[in-house]
Amino acid sequence: MTMPADCETDGARLRRAMADALAEDGVLDDPGWRAAVETVPRHRFVPGFYLPADWRDDQGLTVWEPATAELDYGRWLSAAYSDTTLITQFDGDEPDWKSPVRRHGGAPTSSSTLPSLVVRMWADADMQEGHSVLEIGTGTGYSTALACERLGSSDVTSIEVDGRRLDQAAAALYSCGYTPTLAVADGLYGYWPEARFDRIVAACSFRTVPPALIAQTRPGGKILLTLSGWLYGYARVLLTVAHDGTAEGPLIGGTVSFMSARTHSAPAFGNPAHWAADLPQTARAALHSPERITAATEEAFHLRFLAQCAVPDAQMTAVGEVVHLADVVTGSAATLTQRDDIWEVRENGPIKLWERIEAVLGAYDAAGRPEPDTFRLHVYGGGQHLRQPQMPTLPLPRP
Repeated sequence: MTMPADCETDGARLRRAMADALAEDGVLDDPGWRAAVETVPRHRFVPGFYLPADWRDDQGLTVWEPATAELDYGRWLSAAYSDTTLITQFDGDEPDWKSPVRRHGGAPTSSSTLPSLVVRMWADADMQEGHSVLEIGTGTGYSTALACERLGSSDVTSIEVDGRRLDQAAAALYSCGYTPTLAVADGLYGYWPEARFDRIVAACSFRTVPPALIAQTRPGGKILLTLSGWLYGYARVLLTVAHDGTAEGPLIGGTVSFMSARTHSAPAFGNPAHWAADLPQTARAALHSPERITAATEEAFHLRFLAQCAVPDAQMTAVGEVVHLADVVTGSAATLTQRDDIWEVRENGPIKLWERIEAVLGAYDAAGRPEPDTFRLHVYGGGQHLRQPQMPTLPLPRP
């Protein structure tokens, strides 16, 4: 796609403004990362993306409007230099940006992560000059370009599971003079040809820490990734790899989420009404309401991840006033229904799903509601376990 003649000049001005804003927010404390943000032309990596409309369609679906220089130059360029995640693909379908169309709903499968989070991820990984780095999830290539600008292209390897995405990212990177090692590969298995790495940083989330990433990190090296699951609970962890191949590290606070690695995405579970059909007629009063893990608060964001550790194969959805839980692995199910000020729960199957979640919430309250950074993840031959001194140990799913 051809860029307007004034694009580079306008882009440089907007880059400086974005860097100033990020610095004021305390994101760009490191002069090296600030220089990278001021240098890398983000607009080259996002020739087209979708922005949410301020209205929904008749079915209540989010309407996504395409943004390109041809459609609306000002809107496209200002969005490119906003601290916003820009969705570039839905449901694995590659858009035709020469003739883009409005979308209704859909699951985002590729994006350009908001610049403040990209810089935060690189900084949290404690990357230094001379470190060899593996990035999982090239996406548009913008974050890769920042790492190349900061560290030099020769120390950066980036992998992407979608070959079409990687082709576009490679073209943008090479046009800007960056030459990292690029490969189509599944992040679940890292990238052995360039191992071992001093730092591995994932721009997607995993249900559990992939063993290959531990094996491909030098002793003393660090892995920064986001853990997720089928309840859409998230937590970031910074692991340090030991000489014996184990790894350990704390959770990092904040409400950061990433798209799941495609092999770790939640399976479809069907019609919630079918799951509810065999539940017992009698109900009991729930000890905790579902708002404990669904509210728009940092604590609920943290608790949703802890609850997910207790029922790793469960999924949750709300239909009207009823909250449904379904476990596609064991066939267990539960519903929560509000009656006046009381939530009632019905559940059956090998696992009492809400009962397990209640146990975690109760232990969390009894421990004084500990902050995320008091939890440490231990990865070793026997499994992966989340530990906090005052709470029971919580396992992650087996790799």
